[in-house]
Amino acid sequence: MQIHELAIEAVAALGLGAPPAAPALDAAFESLKGYNWGTDAKALDPIEDAVVAVLGDAAARKALEARLVAVLEADVSRDAKDVVCRMLRKMGSAGSVPALARLLPDKDLSHMARYALERIQDPAAGTALRDALPKVAGKLKAGVAGSLGARRDAAAVPSLIDLLGDGDAATVAAAATALGAIATPEAASALIAAGKKAPAAARPAVIDGALRAAEHLAVAGKKAEATAVYKACAGNDMPEQVRLAAERALSG
Repeated sequence: MQIHELAIEAVAALGLGAPPAAPALDAAFESLKGYNWGTDAKALDPIEDAVVAVLGDAAARKALEARLVAVLEADVSRDAKDVVCRMLRKMGSAGSVPALARLLPDKDLSHMARYALERIQDPAAGTALRDALPKVAGKLKAGVAGSLGARRDAAAVPSLIDLLGDGDAATVAAAATALGAIATPEAASALIAAGKKAPAAARPAVIDGALRAAEHLAVAGKKAEATAVYKACAGNDMPEQVRLAAERALSG
């Protein structure tokens, strides 16, 4: 979590955030509709203040979220939607998911939509990302894979394993990194199997994903599964630095 986000949650917990007056908030939303980077962002401060103030008030939070979602669904500037995604990262819920999901195929807004979905704890956010994975390509597919890894979404493991055979090295690398973060035994086994046949450009990420999966498995108490990964990484067909790292883990 970023320091700024921690500060927001701390302020909300202490009850120090005061909601802006309705006219000021209304004016800020009008400014938001035509907002473009480079214009004065201070006009949006009442919305930022409201985001902080409503975190401890479920009804007010729901109402503000609905207003932000309405902006996402309106004919407004790309930069306005970018700002809204950033705000929903801080306070979005399941109510934000459908609107954010519709942005995932958008080359200009997919990144910020994912940025918000990564932090929304409701399972619907994970479902939206999984559903988007086969519908996007290139950088967008790699990005969605990365977000599933950030959420450590075990339900995404089969789809991510399929991506290890993708023809795009960046997508393979993103899937491998995500699988290494999710770190189920199934994910670790798939990474080991893929490590020997991955494209040269993606192979380091695949092997690194396997090592990271082993670390997570060991921490989770799944020592047998972790040991199996380390032994595979200690083979003579692995790069020297990988063998050394695996051997150190096995000897420890």
